[in-house]
Amino acid sequence: MENDFDKLCQPDESGNYDMLKLDNQLCFPLYACSRKVVSLYTPHLKELGITYTQYLVFLVLWEKDHISVGDLCQRLYLDTGTVTPLLKKMEKDGFISRVRKKEDERIVIVTLTDKGLSLRDRAATIPAKVGRKLPLEEKDALRLYELLYKVLGQCT
Repeated sequence: MENDFDKLCQPDESGNYDMLKLDNQLCFPLYACSRKVVSLYTPHLKELGITYTQYLVFLVLWEKDHISVGDLCQRLYLDTGTVTPLLKKMEKDGFISRVRKKEDERIVIVTLTDKGLSLRDRAATIPAKVGRKLPLEEKDALRLYELLYKVLGQCT
């Protein structure tokens, strides 16, 4: 069954391929905005000595510590090939520990160390600092949040 996107993604009667113009791609403004927003976080995270991806791991662990690598990957929409090297670096830096479950050694549990937990207080002001730099009113930010999670929920 054809939907509105199917119609938009076809050459028109005169053979124009407008659907292939950069400005007509939904993926491009999402990608470009993501990069811009991440760049707003960078100076604040640099003060903490962590990267944006590490920050995402911390956000999950500050919410629910003692989590499996698989659950962490699922929560972040990342694969283990991306997360494992990140966790190795975080462990080397003393932020987390990784321990295999005794009952099933295939499962690795990630736990914050005191050093990793102590970053939470220093990071607590970052969301507000970044939020003030975004050109969105609160209602628009909430609507964008809802729409992005709607897309995430449908595309998994």
